[in-house]
Amino acid sequence: MRTSPPLALHAPGQDTYLVLDDFGQLGRAWRETVENATDRETLIRNLVEGEFNNPIRIVAFNSAEGWCRDATVDIADELRRRYTEFGEVPESVL
Repeated sequence: MRTSPPLALHAPGQDTYLVLDDFGQLGRAWRETVENATDRETLIRNLVEGEFNNPIRIVAFNSAEGWCRDATVDIADELRRRYTEFGEVPESVL
């Protein structure tokens, strides 16, 4: 018997982070990412490594727990802290 994949792809405690990126004249788009690269630490690492053009909004959600929120300020605060401590944030994120 064939079963369909679960609707909640992550473990119940897994929060998912998505980035709205600004491509200038090309417009804005929610960036595609692989399923296992949507956690907070991977997102921060991708931001630090310059994987985004001009990130303007970050949304976090957890479908298993039933919540969604704008996480832009939280992630910006974390990047600010890392920049102050380690100097590791690229110009595109600053």
